[in-house]
Amino acid sequence: MRILLVDDDIELADMLGSYLERESCLVQKVSDGTSAVVQALSGQFDLMVLDVMMPGLSGVEVLRRVREHSMLPVLMLTARGDDTDRVLGLELGADDYVPKPCTPRELLARIRAILRRTGNQPQPAHETDVLREGPLTMWPGERRAQWGEQTLELTSTEYSLLELLVRHAGQPVGKDVLSKQALGRPLARFDRSVDVHMSSIRQKLSRVAPGRICIQTVVRRGYQFIKA
Repeated sequence: MRILLVDDDIELADMLGSYLERESCLVQKVSDGTSAVVQALSGQFDLMVLDVMMPGLSGVEVLRRVREHSMLPVLMLTARGDDTDRVLGLELGADDYVPKPCTPRELLARIRAILRRTGNQPQPAHETDVLREGPLTMWPGERRAQWGEQTLELTSTEYSLLELLVRHAGQPVGKDVLSKQALGRPLARFDRSVDVHMSSIRQKLSRVAPGRICIQTVVRRGYQFIKA
């Protein structure tokens, strides 16, 4: 696992970096936003761990610039209880977040959860099939999706959520199931991550299918992809 670790707290970055390296990760540490953008777009990393609060170019602005050119998986480090930065990061395309202070073990678990969805691990046979639902086609083995001839630019988490809904098209899927299977963690109380990601997916679908409602909210039951 090639990890880009972006945090201006040198002591914390050294501690997290040392732990990740002991767990067989290759870690590049960066302490400023400008360098983070350059490194993130270099194509050398599997995932970026990005602190929100940095002087100069903030983590949110780094994420915004990276998402203009790349779908590199991004795990945000946010201040505990700071819902504004957390939601903004998810809306801009972060795959997940970890509140600070966090333990290295928790950080590694979240990294592995994201990379399980994006890595080069052998896929079960059913996950290499082509999924089709109306104009939507998904290639789980390649983690690629198209609406008609138009490519959907989805983050790794958005792809996992949409794939899960399409596999159960016409049936509601609970938020707890979506969180466990797509985010790799149980749904926490007051956690809006699934809702924010789903809002982003809907916006992207609406751009390629104007006027068409593809994902429906089912009150107290979750979300469902509407069968064509």
